[in-house]
Amino acid sequence: MTKIERTIGHQHRASLPRHARVRVGKREVTDPSEAWAVIDEARIAHVGFVADERPIVIPMLHARIGRKLYIHGAKATRIVKGIEERAPVCLTVTLLDGIVVARSAFHHSMNYRSVVVHAQARHVVNAAEKEAALVALTNRLLPGRWDEVRPMTAKEFGATGVLALDVEQITMKRRDGPPVDDEEDYRLPIWAGVVSLAETVTGVSSDERLAGDIPASPSVAALAPSGR
Repeated sequence: MTKIERTIGHQHRASLPRHARVRVGKREVTDPSEAWAVIDEARIAHVGFVADERPIVIPMLHARIGRKLYIHGAKATRIVKGIEERAPVCLTVTLLDGIVVARSAFHHSMNYRSVVVHAQARHVVNAAEKEAALVALTNRLLPGRWDEVRPMTAKEFGATGVLALDVEQITMKRRDGPPVDDEEDYRLPIWAGVVSLAETVTGVSSDERLAGDIPASPSVAALAPSGR
């Protein structure tokens, strides 16, 4: 990293509120497009909010439309029911890329990409925005799935609460590469390196109540392992 890059990074961190700053500057990724790419790749987000004066974190499906994130749930769920007109939330996602195996326990680590989003949550009351969010959330699970299923009924639509997260700050951290051991430890006869990790589809099973010989829909078939 050049002196200019270090200066720009320092200025960027200084401009953020304290709750959104990255403590270890060398891990920070300042390009927002990389952070959005991690959000798009992650299948689960953990959403933190305050209810009854207690911090609560819930794993949730998320979807993105432009610079807005959407989450949803039954209207009776705590996060939907507990959010007033607007409320601060924190959404995080993490992708694990590898286990970093060092020569000492102290220097073991993980290769990862993680993003923290600070946002204001609001209830989506506009019908068109709500439907667009539900389409995005459904297709987030399986691209194209919304067009393969029956239309949502008015009762289902009304029973589902959707929250839009208007993003205020987005920060990303990344670690990659081999272990960083103490210099004298490199001479030890102990294996060190990286165990790479990746998420993969392991199989597709048909519902036992599936009528007749119905093939997998295109959205499912596109993800099915070869030969399954």
